[in-house]
Amino acid sequence: MSETPPEAAVPEEPSYEPAAPAPLGVERTPTGHAEVDAQLERLGDVDHLAADGHVEVYEDVHQGLRAALTALDARTPAPSSHDSSHDNRS
Repeated sequence: MSETPPEAAVPEEPSYEPAAPAPLGVERTPTGHAEVDAQLERLGDVDHLAADGHVEVYEDVHQGLRAALTALDARTPAPSSHDSSHDNRS
């Protein structure tokens, strides 16, 4: 009796296509600073981009946050290094 061996199942080749973008579901809590909150909301844009598009958004947000911090520094007067309350010596 000569039986022919059953054909071996050929495994499917793995797919090398990237997965579709999917939201991470990370909550962004408002800070109360409009400029900062706008940058945090911009982070939500990466939920709809492929991974290679994330860098541009992250760099944009980083630049925006640095600008917001710089603006805060510009509005806040630096403390005086000379305290006039000590000028009244007896």
